[in-house]
Amino acid sequence: MVVGLLRRKPDSGLGNIRSSPGAPSRNIDWVLMLAVSALSLIGLAVIYTSSRSKFAKGATAPYGFQFVTRQEIFLIGAVIAMVVVMSFDYEWWKDHSRFLYGVTLMLLVLITLMNLLHVRGEKTVLSFDVGPMNLQPAEFAKFTVLLVIAAYLGDDRSDILPYHRFIIGLMLVGAPATLIIVQPDLGSASVLIAMAMGIMLVAGAKARYMFMITVLSAATVGAAVVTGLVNEYQLRRFSTFFNQNSTDPALRDFVYQGRNAIRALATGGITGKGWLQGPITMAKSDIPVQWADLPFSAVGEEFGLVGCGVLIGLYAIVLLRIWRIAHLSRDLLGTYLCVGVFSMLLWQMFQNIAMTIGAMPITGLPLPFISYGGSGVVTFFALIGLVQNVHMRRYR
Repeated sequence: MVVGLLRRKPDSGLGNIRSSPGAPSRNIDWVLMLAVSALSLIGLAVIYTSSRSKFAKGATAPYGFQFVTRQEIFLIGAVIAMVVVMSFDYEWWKDHSRFLYGVTLMLLVLITLMNLLHVRGEKTVLSFDVGPMNLQPAEFAKFTVLLVIAAYLGDDRSDILPYHRFIIGLMLVGAPATLIIVQPDLGSASVLIAMAMGIMLVAGAKARYMFMITVLSAATVGAAVVTGLVNEYQLRRFSTFFNQNSTDPALRDFVYQGRNAIRALATGGITGKGWLQGPITMAKSDIPVQWADLPFSAVGEEFGLVGCGVLIGLYAIVLLRIWRIAHLSRDLLGTYLCVGVFSMLLWQMFQNIAMTIGAMPITGLPLPFISYGGSGVVTFFALIGLVQNVHMRRYR
């Protein structure tokens, strides 16, 4: 009997000892996964509370659940995308980065042509309609551009980033960023630039290189404004930021939206009004598109300073775990992938919260994992999948 027990194969249940400690499936960062899950659940609560009363009074329950139901479907798709990204070694993604980058450029060029040809009249085109979802190439560019620049810079083993590699890396990011600025989508373009600066800084770029990126980015935006590629709607958002007390009728709606976002935060106090109890959030038109653009104001009003602190604390956990995985990576490619995700998440989180409190222009850049939107949530879950990929395969 003892001999039989010794010959018996280990069972394949929880804690399967047939897998080595270095097996990818045994090295998922569950702290990171739980923090992202918590943010997504908070996002569902915020989307529901900020969208349910924005329609006619007395709307039916299914109609009130419209946006949160769609977000749940987007989250299911996002989890699937994350699992797919985690399933293939990130070296595989590196090998296919050029193809994915090329597809992204083609989609961005197509969007640009549609805007130039006024395919939808005077309405700006930022996405393709694919069934119930709007496919936004600028969002997926965050994933593909990260792959290609990390793959390119990861091949260099020097401590200081050579000038020629810096220039080529700048071109790899500059092409899609310029196309996105022309759409115009200045917020998404700024995320790509922040990602590039983060990776190049870690790769050993000199200070003057960083200054060059800043100057070129400002020059590109300036050229787009001068040539009229940036539409009046975008320019009014920036004018509102510099004239937040303006009485100009052309800026009235933007000033109204910004003021009410700050009011919502201020009236929340320490503990907030309670879920579904925020008078500004629950009003029909006080903060238009709050569930997509300014969800942080809903958190502030209904959950107060405590709720805002918990939300920022969860983001801090996510960022710290990503930074930790960057240090644990088996190679430079993995490190650069993690640094790129870290930079994009940090910048996008900062930008959205800052525009809610009036410290940055309202650009429409979503709050990661919280704001409503299919392309955005799928992209960030895919990026988290890349980070998990690096952590799962940190052992050779």
